[in-house]
Amino acid sequence: MVKHYSEQLDRTFFALSDPTRRAILNNLALKGTCSVLELAEPFSMSLPAISKHLKLLESARLVERVRKGRVHYLKLSAAPMEEANDWLLAYRRFWGNQLESLERYLNSQGED
Repeated sequence: MVKHYSEQLDRTFFALSDPTRRAILNNLALKGTCSVLELAEPFSMSLPAISKHLKLLESARLVERVRKGRVHYLKLSAAPMEEANDWLLAYRRFWGNQLESLERYLNSQGED
């Protein structure tokens, strides 16, 4: 049976494919809500470059932006990762079963 996943899954994996975006998500997970400047601080790149990463994370719905005056704050929105986790879990089970089959086979060969 082929299970069809949403475009959200594609956006999630694309967003997670970049180490800078993963680091931004990690910082949000550790610190909670942060301003754009706080998120940009650990990186040696321009604010416009960080802004592009943040916009991509927003389009993937992995972060939510809140404006307070002129300051933009972002917070983690981990719900889209649930579908990605489900997808990975299916493959984890598959490989677990494959490794168990291999182990049974190797053990049976040792008995001969």
